[in-house]
Amino acid sequence: MCAAMCMTSVNAKSLVAYFSATGTTKAAAARLAKQQGASLWEIEPAEKYTAADLDWRNSQSRSSVEMNDPEARPSIKQCTNIMPYDTIYVGFPIWWGICPRIIDSWLDNNLPQLEGKTLIPFATSGGSGVEQAEAYLRKNYPTLTWKKGKLMKN
Repeated sequence: MCAAMCMTSVNAKSLVAYFSATGTTKAAAARLAKQQGASLWEIEPAEKYTAADLDWRNSQSRSSVEMNDPEARPSIKQCTNIMPYDTIYVGFPIWWGICPRIIDSWLDNNLPQLEGKTLIPFATSGGSGVEQAEAYLRKNYPTLTWKKGKLMKN
């Protein structure tokens, strides 16, 4: 039941796993999955982000509090099986120059199964590049095989 709600199945060895707070990254992920013939899966927070949660100008907003705490790991819905995939595209909006903490939650929850797979980050942003996020992922998840990422345009 959960897999049917979260994953679009394609007969492929690639997965596009993404987090999207506003729909921008979701659209980019769908385009990438279609282009690559990959399965598509949304990394969903246990509690959806509201507009107030995403207000980066408010130091007490949920996203600001999470991003200011390197140990923050927002709860996510668990419902993906990554074992069949060799290549996983990991998508997210750029928050504070890097990936949102929910990506850390997903990576931490799937860490043993991700080892030996090829991971390719992709991001959406109104002005930042993906380079700082790539460096963050490589530094914090050094046992994973990361390839060069890409900033996706709308």
